[in-house]
Amino acid sequence: MGQPKAQVTMRFHGALNDFLSPAHRHQAFSHVLRGRPSVKDLIESLGPPHPEVDVVRVDGEAVDFTHRVQPGACVEVYPASMDEAPSVRVGPPLQDTPRFVLDVGLGRLVGFLRMLGFDALWRNDFADDTLARLSHDEDRILLSRDIGVLKRGEVLRGYFPRSTDPAEQLVEVVRRYGLTSRMHPFSRCVACNAALTSAEPSEVAGRVPERVAERHSRFQQCPDCQRVYWAGTHHQRMQALVNRLRELEGAP
Repeated sequence: MGQPKAQVTMRFHGALNDFLSPAHRHQAFSHVLRGRPSVKDLIESLGPPHPEVDVVRVDGEAVDFTHRVQPGACVEVYPASMDEAPSVRVGPPLQDTPRFVLDVGLGRLVGFLRMLGFDALWRNDFADDTLARLSHDEDRILLSRDIGVLKRGEVLRGYFPRSTDPAEQLVEVVRRYGLTSRMHPFSRCVACNAALTSAEPSEVAGRVPERVAERHSRFQQCPDCQRVYWAGTHHQRMQALVNRLRELEGAP
C-alpha cells in the first residue's frame, strides 16, 4: 500500500464560490496537497484570483499570502465583502479615491465609470502585461473578466465582474468598492477620461448644433479631445442611472 495522500480542508465563503467547481461551492471539502504551496498558490489553483480575497484563516488564525500550508490544515477564505476583522488581511485597504484600469472587453463599463467621475483607463489594444503593470504602478483597480490576468502576481487590486451586461457590471463595481458616496457625475470626459471644465456659450459656438446653442447656456468641454457636453436627453438618462445608483447606499 502507498503512503496516504496529504490533504487539507478548504472552505470558501461568499462570492468566492463563484469561481469554484459546483461540487465545492458553499461547503467544506478535502483537497490533495501537492508539496507545500503558499496560501496564494493553493487558493488560485482552485479557481479564485487572489485580488478577490481579503482574509485567509488557517486553523483559525489569519495569515498572509506567503504562509506555507501544511498537511491536515483547515483553510478558510473570505472575500472583501464579508465582515471580518482579523489582524492580518491579504487584501489592501480601500482607496480614498479609487482609480481603475479595464480590459478590452469592458469598453462600455469604462464609459459608465467615467460618467460617474472616476479615473478609468481603457484601450481596445491593452495587452495583459500592460494591464497588470498599470494596475501595479499606478495603484489602479483592475477590472477584467479574464481570470488569468487577475492572477498575475503584480496585480494587487482587482475584480471580476460576474455579469456580462455593462449596467449590471456597474452596479457590481459600485457595491464592491462603495462608490456611491464618492461619485462626481458628469465631471469627466467619457471619451478620453480627462477632467471636464466649464465653458461659456461663446467658447463652444460652432461646435454644437444650432438648436442646442439656442436652448442651452451651460456647457462643459474636454481640454484634451475638445468634446462638448450639455444637459440634453442623454444627460437626463444618465442622471436617472446616477439616481438609481445612489439608492444603493445602505441597500442589502
